[in-house]
Amino acid sequence: MDSSRTEKLIGKQNLEALKEKHVTIVGCGGVGGYVAIFLARAGVERFKLIDFDIISPSNVNRQVIAYNSTIGKVKVDVLKAMILDINEKAIVETEIEKLSKENVKDLIGFTDIVVDAIDIVKDKVDLICYCKRQNINIISAMGAGNRYKNPEFYLTDIYSTSDDGLAKVVRKKLREEGIKNLDVVISREKPVKCEGEIASISYFPASSGATIASVIVNKIIDGEI
Repeated sequence: MDSSRTEKLIGKQNLEALKEKHVTIVGCGGVGGYVAIFLARAGVERFKLIDFDIISPSNVNRQVIAYNSTIGKVKVDVLKAMILDINEKAIVETEIEKLSKENVKDLIGFTDIVVDAIDIVKDKVDLICYCKRQNINIISAMGAGNRYKNPEFYLTDIYSTSDDGLAKVVRKKLREEGIKNLDVVISREKPVKCEGEIASISYFPASSGATIASVIVNKIIDGEI
């Protein structure tokens, strides 16, 4: 991959630092898929992708991996192919597994940072608790659904969040588990009420993913990862 423009911006040393770091992404649909693609284009070359799901027709409106041609395919397989099409030097491991309390240790293994893009609360909390107790860097995506206006996302601590149903539930459970802090990316936009399953639009998961990717890149450059 030609990274000359990135190198011109951040410098050769920082670009090399990006190449050396290992990123694990759990949940490779809307937000997680975009995180992977943005990081690959930024210069990250070592990934582990974890997701148990296949691409469905309802994913096409918001997931970077979802096209008519990929419906029915395994999400991590499609995302891996996209990363390698961006950078043939990338090393991409995949796990077609649903993360749980029982398998989280084996699935995560060694990594420099975990991206939590899980939708299921129990699995999300199990992943967060494991990483915090093992001193593994983790950043968690909060809600990107039921919103369509200004996709302004920002980094904060879970205990400083508001107006986010997912964050509220996760915050409560983490408090019960004794977890003192957690980096999360959350929207400033309040959700609208939608009946039934969570509604979505194209640019919200992408904006969340872009923010998470920017946080990771800057943490690497600043030596925090």
